[in-house]
Amino acid sequence: MTSYRTTPRSSITNGSTTSVTTETFKLRHDHSFDLAPTWALILRSDLPLLARNPVSSSNPDGDYLYGVGDVDLQAVIFHNLSQRWAVGFGARLYAPTGGNTLGTGKWQIMPIVGARYALWEINSSSFFEPIVRYDASFAGDPTKKNISNLQFAPALNIGLPDRWFITFYPSADIRINLGDPITGQTGRLFLPFDARVGRKLSDNVSLSFELGVPIIKDYPLYNIKTQVRLNVTY
Repeated sequence: MTSYRTTPRSSITNGSTTSVTTETFKLRHDHSFDLAPTWALILRSDLPLLARNPVSSSNPDGDYLYGVGDVDLQAVIFHNLSQRWAVGFGARLYAPTGGNTLGTGKWQIMPIVGARYALWEINSSSFFEPIVRYDASFAGDPTKKNISNLQFAPALNIGLPDRWFITFYPSADIRINLGDPITGQTGRLFLPFDARVGRKLSDNVSLSFELGVPIIKDYPLYNIKTQVRLNVTY
């Protein structure tokens, strides 16, 4: 997947607020292991390749910096309760491989819990899948901001004709910041409009486009976010 995001950040050199652009090319791998007829272990790993233009004492002109961001590993246990219901829980671990310029500088752990409800009344590819995560830093650079925030993704996927689909809130971008305040923060809540539109090109390939824009930006996570995603299943 490739994404584009702008975020307000303070300039270390003069204290002003600037807009930092982050362009990400992310390689993601998921793998599922069947544990029992209704149980599965799902593993995920992400390798983000970043281009960012932060203004800092080491980069006063705001030139683009390129490299690997913070990599992560995730494990989730998934259980089918019935034809309609399924639940899952697990955790994601972030390593500060991006350093202080392309990453957070912090180790992070993120417990995750979610559920899925099949919307057979619409069609077989429609579902409601709410997810709640809690992101917390626990080690790393002591000079970097501590991370502590709740994240929500009340994903509603609607299957459309000719293999098209639309998903509202596919990403956990609804945030309540419980940690250190960031540049421009006036409150704790970030609430965007977030939607993804895509099409299954074949039984195992899909292509989608996601757009996120803020509605409430008391906790300014981003100004705008776009993402193009290619999924290949095998």
